[in-house]
Amino acid sequence: MDTTITSLQNPLIKNIVKLRKVRSRQKQKIVVVDGLREIKVAFNYGFEFIEILYCPELSQETWTQAPLRPIIVSKEVFFKIAYADNPNGWLALVRPRYRSLSDLKIKTNPLILVLEAVEKPGNLGAMLRTAYAAKVEAVILNNLQTDLYNPNVIKASSGYVFSDQVVLASQEDTLDWLKSKNIKIFATNIKAAKKYTDVDWRQAAALIMGTEATGLSDFWINNADNNIIIPMQAGIDSLNVSVSAGVLIFEARRQRDLGK
Repeated sequence: MDTTITSLQNPLIKNIVKLRKVRSRQKQKIVVVDGLREIKVAFNYGFEFIEILYCPELSQETWTQAPLRPIIVSKEVFFKIAYADNPNGWLALVRPRYRSLSDLKIKTNPLILVLEAVEKPGNLGAMLRTAYAAKVEAVILNNLQTDLYNPNVIKASSGYVFSDQVVLASQEDTLDWLKSKNIKIFATNIKAAKKYTDVDWRQAAALIMGTEATGLSDFWINNADNNIIIPMQAGIDSLNVSVSAGVLIFEARRQRDLGK
């Protein structure tokens, strides 16, 4: 019979608690994945697993494909290590993996999302989830201002931060790559005149999004083929960046699926 970890002083449990801090995660090169759905996504994308922890008191779900034998822990211990307020009884430690532009596999006529200087983990995760739902070909992250594998990014993205099609790159390398693929560049800009609905999104296209506070840098504003805007009621000059991304991405998806 498997032994159940019940002590909060267990060395493994104490270390997982330390991993709440980004410096500890980066120093040890460990990603904490909370939730069976997110764990399975990491597994499906080939991430290396270090440990899997399971609390039968919180979950009756089984995982027959688990790459490691789960370590059983008590309810009290699991609540100590979990990130979620209502944990589902599964937590894993995996090795991080960072991909570059050369890793991308792009089909003909792609739709690409480029995110510049994203700061809030929840926004990043939400945009990754939206991109996956709308069949965006790839997400390229420029000058990321948060930990890519922050637990809130993992949760908000439903685990799709682990996708092979999420990469890190500089602005300059991204621009060169887009041009080499003949992908048109559309930058969001509140001073733009072209409405997002006037864009033909059926062509190979890259949507460039910036931060809520400052928007896009001059680099992308100046290098875009077009600057575009979401028209809004007077007095409102911006939306939450993840909301804006959803509006733009699904307009592109609508055109691609139904024809303009």
